[in-house]
Amino acid sequence: MQYVIAGLTLGLSAAASPGPLQAYLLSSTMRNGWRRTLPASLAPLLSDGPIVALVVLLLTQTPPALLRGLRFAGGVFLLYLAYGAWMAFQETSSPTQVSHRTPNSLLQAAMINLLNPAPYIFWATVAGPLLLQGWALAPSRAISFITAFYSSLMGGMAALILLFSLARNLGPRVTRTLNGFSSLALALFGLYQLWTAIAG
Repeated sequence: MQYVIAGLTLGLSAAASPGPLQAYLLSSTMRNGWRRTLPASLAPLLSDGPIVALVVLLLTQTPPALLRGLRFAGGVFLLYLAYGAWMAFQETSSPTQVSHRTPNSLLQAAMINLLNPAPYIFWATVAGPLLLQGWALAPSRAISFITAFYSSLMGGMAALILLFSLARNLGPRVTRTLNGFSSLALALFGLYQLWTAIAG
């Protein structure tokens, strides 16, 4: 139970923590609706496999050069997404309209995760050591931790999408405001990642 509780707690915390992925979920829900955005809650299943394998196999030490490269590439990608959210902010369509040019939200969310250094740092400093410790005691403990973590992470992200969808139905003014907020948040996260990549 110790590893199940740890996984549930860390997963919910990761889902609720403000970050580029949460800003993207807000932007996508405002533009495309919850049905087309909900698959994005599965993004960790696509992106975290390589992250966990890389970090754990490197004995929880991620090379600084890799983190700088991820920050730079992630910053550029987030600015691209911020531009899309800004274009949605300028539109005057009603909140019930859904764009027919919807990109694949699952792939975009997975790309955000892969190009964000936060998951690498998280697995190197918190989750990776817990996973290795559990595996050393009994493989079932590590499996319990992973299962609980991703269940609560994806469940929490799905809940956020549904919450954003409720806000989307409050009217065009609220939708437009949230589109503007998500555009600003994505741009700030992107600029921050570029700055830390260059300054680091």
